[in-house]
Amino acid sequence: MTPIAIIDFETTGISPNMGDRATEVAIVMLEGGQVVDRYQSLMNAGVRVNSFITQLTGITNEMVQAAPPAEQVMREAARFVGGRPMVAHNAAFDKKFWQAELARCGQDGSHAFACTLLLSRRLYPQAPNHKLGTLAAMHHLPSSGRAHRALADAEMAAHLLAQMQHDLKTRYGCTQADHALLMGLQRTSRHMVGHYLKQRAQGSIKAHFKSN
Repeated sequence: MTPIAIIDFETTGISPNMGDRATEVAIVMLEGGQVVDRYQSLMNAGVRVNSFITQLTGITNEMVQAAPPAEQVMREAARFVGGRPMVAHNAAFDKKFWQAELARCGQDGSHAFACTLLLSRRLYPQAPNHKLGTLAAMHHLPSSGRAHRALADAEMAAHLLAQMQHDLKTRYGCTQADHALLMGLQRTSRHMVGHYLKQRAQGSIKAHFKSN
């Protein structure tokens, strides 16, 4: 199965359209349900981190000022991801920063993003909410550091994605729980999820017999 890049940003605010910038990025590479590689770096975008963000993330102005330039970090991140499909929890947020920060480097950020938040609403409607920490606790996923730091959150999202892929295979018979299936599933209305997954499972079975 093609490796998937799971990304998480820490930022100075909610939107690059409002002048907010990234302060940290982490990318975790997931292949066959296992984390196989990681990239993480703070970055200096020349902006100030306010006290609320510092309290939330633990990232201080001193840490950012000592970090490599944002352009350097984003070029490294882009090389690490390559052309692989991407995933994030609440991907609408991370996708905006991925595209905005890469645009500042003159690079293309038009990667396909699947969203574990949207996917969890389809697969786990019984969850009390669909925050990353809540879903991780519900599935007894390992915790690898402080919440609201990029690498810890990216790793937790990777573990959640691996759980989703496992459930898609074991509960729904989707032996190819690949990025294309995830993209289709998150666009499927909730009442059509069972139908969509049944069709995908039947397609997986037919593909298996053809290849054998």
